[in-house]
Amino acid sequence: MARKWWTLAAVVAGVFMLVLDITIVNVALPDIGRDFHSSLPDLQWIIDAYALVLAAGLLTAGSLADLWGRRRLYAAGTALFTLGSLLCGLATDPAFLVAARVVQGLGGTVVYATSLALISHAFRGAQPKERGTAFGIYGAVLGIGAALGPVLGGFLTSGIGWRWIFFINIPVGVATIAVTLMKVDESRDPEDARLDWRGLVTFTGALGLLIYGLISSADGWGLPKVYGSLAGAGVLLAAFFVAETTERRPMLDLALFRKPTFTGGLLAAFGLNASIYSVFTYLVLYLEQELGYSAAQTGVRFLALTAPMFVSSTMAGRLTHAVPARLMIGTGFVLVSAGIWLMYGVSAASGWTHLLPGMIVAGAGIGMVTVPLASTAVGVVPVARAGMASGINITSRQVGLATGIAVLGSVFTARLGVGRAGYAAALNDILVIGACVALVSAVLSYALIRRRDFVPPVQPEPAPQDSAQDSGTVADALTTDLRRP
Repeated sequence: MARKWWTLAAVVAGVFMLVLDITIVNVALPDIGRDFHSSLPDLQWIIDAYALVLAAGLLTAGSLADLWGRRRLYAAGTALFTLGSLLCGLATDPAFLVAARVVQGLGGTVVYATSLALISHAFRGAQPKERGTAFGIYGAVLGIGAALGPVLGGFLTSGIGWRWIFFINIPVGVATIAVTLMKVDESRDPEDARLDWRGLVTFTGALGLLIYGLISSADGWGLPKVYGSLAGAGVLLAAFFVAETTERRPMLDLALFRKPTFTGGLLAAFGLNASIYSVFTYLVLYLEQELGYSAAQTGVRFLALTAPMFVSSTMAGRLTHAVPARLMIGTGFVLVSAGIWLMYGVSAASGWTHLLPGMIVAGAGIGMVTVPLASTAVGVVPVARAGMASGINITSRQVGLATGIAVLGSVFTARLGVGRAGYAAALNDILVIGACVALVSAVLSYALIRRRDFVPPVQPEPAPQDSAQDSGTVADALTTDLRRP
């Protein structure tokens, strides 16, 4: 198998672990609480610590990878994530587990931030259909990993114990490190000579305070820790932009914001997670708390969303070769919005099948957005700066998720009434918000993402051996070039 396909295998394996660990822990919290004799609010930081570290360090990790080498950083990040998983499985109390989740998050930050850059470099001279296949598989894995988490977490927790939701990462992590070191080519930005320390400190601090403030808003927006954190984030973010305007080689090239497609890609990444992925949390709570399904049963019902997601991501890979990226992303958001609207109207008498049509339509929309969005994230910059572009785009997704959950949570709590009818009314309110966010994202995607902003792909390099090895691979099943809008 050609090295570019080994690179893809290593990247999707690592990213799958990361996305899985964002959702897999939720269903295990009750069991962890019983083992440690802790309340669920005390255990919430098991989830939040991972999300906080993951979001705050993505742009920094991407810039470091451009400077020091993406293959090297990816292997080191996977090793750190694997070590963190082992420590999580061996945890003896909640504090130990939270600390281990921080280690996981640090490793995950590097893996996530370098993932798209590694694929972009590995397929820089490949045929259009092969690049399309690579980004299509990557996009599908993101969605499937997030949705499979509750299913796998439920079965592992119920079957052999919650510690195995972490132990399962160890063999995958070890195999990923081995493939990375043996089969993945090194790449970096040859023009990077030093680290932008001012940018690193101010941006990481700003994102850390922002996510902390959004997480803490679950206790009320008027608390000093909430508005103090958000104010501090605003000050540091302003300092970051000032620092970047004076830096000769900034970690974030602000000139990229002059390209509408770059800004549109960030807004689309934010909107996807702020809409449907934020709604996921409350749909899970509805199925488990109100309808009485177990974690495993809830996960199985979410297959109604993930199956269309997988099918549509495959179709998106084929269509993107001929259809502009803005139409693919914009139309995908229209489907997401329509799917959420179809879920609206939950009542005390509703069963889970009320959600079924909307889950199918929204799942199809997610697949249509995720695949071209993955290539748009790195398609507007030269391959040498792909780590930075990948990091900021995924950062936007994480901020979107944190913001969406925080805002929807505030609305949901304020509207929550008594019994299933009260829960249904609150759920309907946040479904309206989620649908509107997706619709606005569709309009912005149509307006901002444009063909001329994309950097032309590198011409295919002669590689007779690769051509022979690649014949008959999954690439033959798809025909797309995600570099072309």
